[in-house]
Amino acid sequence: MDAAVALAPSPAPAPGAHGSGFPPSRAAALARIATIDPPAYERTRNHLHGAVTRLSPYLTHGVVSVPEVIGSVLARGGRMSDKIVFELGWREYWQHAWRHLVEGIFRSTRAEPAREEAYATTVPADVMQARCGVPAIDAAVRALYAEGYVPNHARMWLASYLVHLRKVQWQAGAAWLHGHLLDGDLASNSLSWQWVAGTFSSKPYLFNNDNVARFAPALARAGTAIDRSYEDLERWAQSPLDAGPERDAPLQSLTPPLLTLAPPLAAPDPLPRLMTRRVALVHPWMLGQRPECDVAIGVLHVPYHQRFPWSRRRWDFVLPLMRSLTDAIWIGDLTRFGPTLAGTREVITGATLSPGYREALARLATRVAPAPRHFPDPPRLMRSFSQFWTSHGPGRYPPAR
Repeated sequence: MDAAVALAPSPAPAPGAHGSGFPPSRAAALARIATIDPPAYERTRNHLHGAVTRLSPYLTHGVVSVPEVIGSVLARGGRMSDKIVFELGWREYWQHAWRHLVEGIFRSTRAEPAREEAYATTVPADVMQARCGVPAIDAAVRALYAEGYVPNHARMWLASYLVHLRKVQWQAGAAWLHGHLLDGDLASNSLSWQWVAGTFSSKPYLFNNDNVARFAPALARAGTAIDRSYEDLERWAQSPLDAGPERDAPLQSLTPPLLTLAPPLAAPDPLPRLMTRRVALVHPWMLGQRPECDVAIGVLHVPYHQRFPWSRRRWDFVLPLMRSLTDAIWIGDLTRFGPTLAGTREVITGATLSPGYREALARLATRVAPAPRHFPDPPRLMRSFSQFWTSHGPGRYPPAR
């Protein structure tokens, strides 16, 4: 299906889509940046209700950039040594690793702790339905479906539980989470799951009930699969055994939201006349400001979304942002879009590493603007974040331009 879709008739948002605390606007993102409190962030970021920024959906979709966030923090008296800057460095590191590894981000770079055949290729139904019986895990799944967002520490708990206690391949868990997150970034998500699994780090990440009691006391519960010593958890991680759901797990289940293979847009409408004009192709990861152009076309590459489907909630975040910047939205296979641009004076777009989009846009555009970065992107792969930070973090080089 190749079509141009007009801005006017727009599908209604999913119930509660914009009431989750993530309004689809740049103004909302800028307001959130202005409230960042670096000391409070450092003190409480690991707590379930800590002073985190909740900026990740806006950063993933290019509504705001890492340089903008760091610039705002520094302008208000922050320092490059602040923890918030360090964590934003992780985001740029994952993008650096993706540029070098490309499809390699979906493959383990080290072996998992247990034998390969021990790991399942699907997420257990009890976990997907928020009824495994471990309160911290069930709460994370409920938050995922309700908001399309889970705090980072809870994501680590969820990934660790699935990989090390339930023996699920990290790729299966990463794909499931990515589909429901508003901020589902392929690099950050896949490589973070690898980091937890121990396939992109020196050792697996483990957590126990004491850790939950410290950072989310209401979700700590004695006697569950995570109520073990770290020594016992290490042995379990190396075994092929699936801990299974708790014996007294709740019977009531939550139905996972459906993931869609194509954008849920209205009926098609013709594109504006493009010949001799300067045209911008706006993809889902450059939704900050309208490029300088005569015509801006939102482009949605269906093969990508068939491979990496999104929830309706995520579409209800992305589409209003795209509509606010463009004159029309085109849906289809971008490899067939070339004839539409015949006679166009100039075609501009923004860089993305998203597979399919990356290759097609590189062929279509006469100019591809680089994605904004604060820290330099090293010419060779840094195999760990510590190597990246030591070599290219604050004090080593000026910010990237």
